[in-house]
Amino acid sequence: MEENHRRWFSSQALSLPVLALSLLLMLGSAACAADAAPRSAPSSLAQRPGHAAIASANFLATNAGLEVLARGGNAFDAAVAVAAALSVVEPESSGLGGGFMAVLHRAKDGRDVFIDARETAPAAVNSKDYLNPDGSPNRDTALKGPLSAGIPGEPAGLALIAQRYGKLPLRESLAPAIRIARDGFKPDARLRDAIAEEQKNLRRWPASAAKYLPADAPPVAGAIWRDPDQARTLELLAAHGDADFYRGATAKKLIAAVHAAGGNWSMADLASYRAKERAPIIVNYRGYRIITAPPPSSGGVAIAEILNILSGYDLGQLDQAHRVHYIVEAMRRAFRDHNDYLGDPDFVKMPLQMLLSPYYADGLRQSILPDKATPSSMLPAAEAAQPGMHTTHFSIIDADGNMASVTSTVNYTLGSTFVAAGTGVLLNDEMDDFALVPNQPNVYGLLGSVANAPAPGKRMLSSMTPSIVIGPTRTAVIGSPGGSTIITQVLEGILHFIDGQSAQQIVADKRYHHQYLPDVIFVEPDTFDAATTAELGRMGYRFRLGDPWGSNEAWGFMNVVTWNRSSNRLDAASDPRHPSGLGKVQ
Repeated sequence: MEENHRRWFSSQALSLPVLALSLLLMLGSAACAADAAPRSAPSSLAQRPGHAAIASANFLATNAGLEVLARGGNAFDAAVAVAAALSVVEPESSGLGGGFMAVLHRAKDGRDVFIDARETAPAAVNSKDYLNPDGSPNRDTALKGPLSAGIPGEPAGLALIAQRYGKLPLRESLAPAIRIARDGFKPDARLRDAIAEEQKNLRRWPASAAKYLPADAPPVAGAIWRDPDQARTLELLAAHGDADFYRGATAKKLIAAVHAAGGNWSMADLASYRAKERAPIIVNYRGYRIITAPPPSSGGVAIAEILNILSGYDLGQLDQAHRVHYIVEAMRRAFRDHNDYLGDPDFVKMPLQMLLSPYYADGLRQSILPDKATPSSMLPAAEAAQPGMHTTHFSIIDADGNMASVTSTVNYTLGSTFVAAGTGVLLNDEMDDFALVPNQPNVYGLLGSVANAPAPGKRMLSSMTPSIVIGPTRTAVIGSPGGSTIITQVLEGILHFIDGQSAQQIVADKRYHHQYLPDVIFVEPDTFDAATTAELGRMGYRFRLGDPWGSNEAWGFMNVVTWNRSSNRLDAASDPRHPSGLGKVQ
């Protein structure tokens, strides 16, 4: 299956990305695409920037990465430092108890690789645990407490990156996070608000209350907050790699805490966990090479399918309404497919050759009318899957041109809200990203497909879409949190980059999103002017202000680094929607 992933197809930031008929499906499935090695080694990338750039969701994490670079580390060591620091300072979105996906580019040999540190289901997973006595979904066990938690992947993924791609020992890359956890920091407003929002759930478990509710209340602005238990867990990770977390003293503490609270993890679940290297998906679009995430991410396949469809249009010559029309119709068709077909590649046979084929995209394109929306009800039925919302992303380019695009998550706000006593580790609630109960909605009110049903050791489907874009003269490292909107945010960011926008412009652009069901365009406030809105309305589109999970706010927290190879300039930008982020050039 991994061979199929190689298929090609046609904060604030300072300077430092109907009518798809059965006939079309048949045509698409018969088309084959040529193999492409997972390397990016055009002569234009032989140069090196000579300085580095990092964009992340928190200035302490960005500074941790810069500190490790100053010690002689590369982008991959910095990625370990940033991820570990975010575990301490941004636990509402990521951490040691969660997982991540990363696209890495190694400059010396042009190697592109995808790191899959996604969480897995424990061997004792049982759909009955997520049902109420009347057979309805039990949202509490799916979202709160240890039954909602998959086996964490982040420690194994960080150890893998350090061992195979870094220059420094793990203890040096983890040193900034250990220091921050031990000596303390001032929580930003996002973390304080998350703790206040979830304090009722945090109080259900003594270790959670002790960590997040000092003095029996959420941290206050300006107060120093320390995390000594997580500091010790990080110290053990630094000293022993991931062996302690998955097989040693930390593993035993995790199992004891989970069992005491009614969970079903085993020592074998932890001991058998492995982070994996996979071949990334490579998209060639109008002279740009997009290196993006394969399954168990759904994002890369969806972006590839969308770009394949859009390759038949000259978007630059269209007015705004028709540009949006064609992009939305491509989104609609890609989400229909990714909802139905995708899952963990180690468990599910997926028709990737069909989905990534330019001939399949040609067929889908023929079903798009030039001036009329295609109702989703006219496309073949599919069940919608919705991965989690609370996620974080960071982007790095170092002085030698190594690149890291990393998206990390614990799923919902503060994950399961369950802290394993004695470890400081906040567990994820990624089990809700599975289709736990067939034909029943998850926390976001959407259904899951059979391909994403839980099984022992299986990875749940994700929308995380870390990506690297290499053009004739410019390069971008791009990604964002935002549930299913991750895919469309990254897509729109890539298109804006190809249009020549700067990192600061890309992260600030207004966003829109269509995911097949519900059949509406989700928009941020003031995304379109009145004339564009009216024209799209005449085409048959309906709009909904806000995101798919019911918030009326802007969405995402995009972090982008761009490299203009002609001027040898790096720029880092964090999403202005959340000013606690910080990008820097060194």
